[in-house]
Amino acid sequence: MRCPYCGSLDTQVKDSRPSDDHSTIRRRRICPDCGGRFTTFERVQLRELTVVKRSGRRTPFDRDKLMRSVEVALRKRPVEPDRIERMVNGIVRQLESSGESEVASEAIGELIMEGLRSLDGVAYVRFASVYRNFRETKDFEALIGELAADEPAVPVTAARDPGTKG
Repeated sequence: MRCPYCGSLDTQVKDSRPSDDHSTIRRRRICPDCGGRFTTFERVQLRELTVVKRSGRRTPFDRDKLMRSVEVALRKRPVEPDRIERMVNGIVRQLESSGESEVASEAIGELIMEGLRSLDGVAYVRFASVYRNFRETKDFEALIGELAADEPAVPVTAARDPGTKG
């Protein structure tokens, strides 16, 4: 692994440990040339994936790009980072185990929307508004209407103080 500070190719692993969900290995490294310390992450890649864009252009699949788009949708939302990581790992696993080496960008977008829908409704609406290219407020209303229809109705009851009459 190349040192990010001095560019040396001779770095040493000082510590390795699995992530909480055991999908990645975290490695602490040190460069003997400059003394710089840094962390790398290693994960299994079942196959090389190519993303087929709407325009027909093909690009290599980039897990970090997927993670960034999810993080943008979830910015300032109360969702634990390990839940986000599990969701992204699940999406990547689904894509890699599909048996296809080329994946349509629309399929990735739908998987992200499905995952965000179960994590956080606001993030789901944020992502969907960009992904589906919303142009008017009625687009938001329709999506929020879908969300509301899928949620079970919660009965509203008046809270009463047991010490009062009436």
